Amino acid sequence: MTESAPSPLLDLPGAVATDAGRTARHYGSPLGEQKKAMTTEAGALFDRSDRDIVTVTGAPRLEWLHSLTTQHLTSLKPHEGTQTLVLSPTGRVEHHMNVYDDGATTWLDTEPGRGEALLKYLELMKFRTEVDLADATGEWALFTYTFPGAAEEPAPVLQPVPVPKFAAKDLLKVPTAVYPGSELDRTEGWTRRTDALGVFTADLMVRREDAGAELLSGDAAPAGTWAWDALRIAANVPAFGIDTDEKTVPHEVAPWLAAAVHLDKGCYRGQETVAKVHHLGQPPRRLVQLHLDGTDEHPPAHGTPVSLGDKEVGTIGTAVQHYELGQIALATVKRSAAADPDARFDVAGQAASL
Repeated sequence: MTESAPSPLLDLPGAVATDAGRTARHYGSPLGEQKKAMTTEAGALFDRSDRDIVTVTGAPRLEWLHSLTTQHLTSLKPHEGTQTLVLSPTGRVEHHMNVYDDGATTWLDTEPGRGEALLKYLELMKFRTEVDLADATGEWALFTYTFPGAAEEPAPVLQPVPVPKFAAKDLLKVPTAVYPGSELDRTEGWTRRTDALGVFTADLMVRREDAGAELLSGDAAPAGTWAWDALRIAANVPAFGIDTDEKTVPHEVAPWLAAAVHLDKGCYRGQETVAKVHHLGQPPRRLVQLHLDGTDEHPPAHGTPVSLGDKEVGTIGTAVQHYELGQIALATVKRSAAADPDARFDVAGQAASL
């Protein structure tokens, strides 16, 4: 994959770059950025231009992706988006992608550093299918706006997750999550409504050379990765490969089961595990949100063990300071530990609760 160039938003006053140097960790006030994103009329602009982007073109692109992934994509209309997963033969999550189709191209965006493996897998699965794949990371960039209180635009549509032993008619033959979108008026690109963060949220895809003028013309406050992580954790939105691992199955991650998995569609790799867990069993672990007591001013690092009594029951994914909630984290823990709402966990000496 082409490594994305440093974002134009890094030139803004107060910008502190992430370790990778491609986007900003914050712009001088990480807690203030969170609050502005969730409470002010102008909202916030999140720089997510480090995400990897793959494009798929060709008439059979949606049918082809439908056959490879967990989502029902054949009925996705132009200027609509969704989410989908690629699973291993044993049902473990290998890739998570946000999807958008503009009528000619299907856009897939995934976590930084994950695009190369995704593109390689898709290339191997082409066979004689008349689709073309491209790495668009160097040319295009993704940004996300919040608009607290806005309600005039079409909202995302989510189908309810059916109970085990459901009848086929209980789940429509459409994507389980549909995010409406449209072309941009002033420049090339598109916008896509999402259900992230708990307020009106919209993604914006633009050419990198157009990003500065297009993005900085509004009143939204720039916000960095610290603020994004805090708000997505509060909204129970996982990051693939950070809040998940090589053992993760879809049923362990409730937001993905609701938005990225269709439980009644044609065969795809790993489908047998999805069906078995849904109808016959329970996942061995759960992704949960933890509230830490803050006795250590530094949130625990990724991979820090989570203990219950004298037993290790899980690990921390992302942990960060939230402007209202204090220290919060997403963690993967054993199902039995997650079942007790009053459980008190230990995370590197800090007490934590669900």
